[in-house]
Amino acid sequence: MAKPEVLLVGSRPDWYVERLAEDFTLHRIADDNPSLLETGVAQRIEVVASGGVLRRPLIEALPRLRLVVHGAAGFERVDVDALRERRILMTTTPGVADGCVADMAFALLLAVGRSVVPGDRFVRAGLWSGGGDFPLVPRLFGRPVGILGLGGIGLAIARRAAGFDMPVFYHNRRPREDVPYAYCDSPLELARRCDVFMVACPGGDETRHIVNAEVLDALGSSGIIVNIARGSIIDEGALIVALREKRIFGAGLDVFEHEPSVPAELIAAENAVLMPHRGGGSSETWRDACDLVKANMRAYFEGRPLVSPLAL
Repeated sequence: MAKPEVLLVGSRPDWYVERLAEDFTLHRIADDNPSLLETGVAQRIEVVASGGVLRRPLIEALPRLRLVVHGAAGFERVDVDALRERRILMTTTPGVADGCVADMAFALLLAVGRSVVPGDRFVRAGLWSGGGDFPLVPRLFGRPVGILGLGGIGLAIARRAAGFDMPVFYHNRRPREDVPYAYCDSPLELARRCDVFMVACPGGDETRHIVNAEVLDALGSSGIIVNIARGSIIDEGALIVALREKRIFGAGLDVFEHEPSVPAELIAAENAVLMPHRGGGSSETWRDACDLVKANMRAYFEGRPLVSPLAL
């Protein structure tokens, strides 16, 4: 029996592709440019496996498309309007990366707050053995943490904060009744009440630049901001000014507004620690995401309910 055909958009590790190819015939294109499609393939494809950008032109080039299986939790780079218009189904991988992303949030917090990167350079440069004096920094445990977005990742951050004796505050679209944490009615109020500001909300137009200069000023000169969500949430220009003028203590960034392009001012900032969007980048997370992608595709082709459908 022939394997069902799937269009795989974007790059994946070899093992990931091989895992999917066990059950499906894969047609691969490097990005969502419809001109990359092989002749005749577009007329047969019912399922697209994506992980990044998926725009209207490719969607419209696939007349039989019925399902987009997105290998990530965030989907702001997918044209959901184009899917909705044709009642095309979509699945994501919710919860798969929550723990790893929360780990990254605390890795960045510790790196910034305890000056880990400058300390490493200090030792490697021979300054310690040469009698140099490395500066003291404020302690982290016990300081209030504010979480912008108390979804799965935000909750995982909150659980880790408990281990550091950190009081937790949060802001969501609406208060949650199932958590013991204090609710703040705006990002500005959240910044006023915390020393550590964790960005963990979805990206997209609704949250674009909701962390602006006013919020950063409210966080204050001893405050640390960590972004493991989406680069668009923070006004990057305002952040650069806040770092340069020491309006905040520092920033830990795993995401950027126009990644993989990073502003030279952020690269030069000694009070920022930068990562190449690897919050969920563990081998276990990628394996679990791949398995969920595969399970959703199997469910579709076997006529069963999807495992992790997204309500469009």
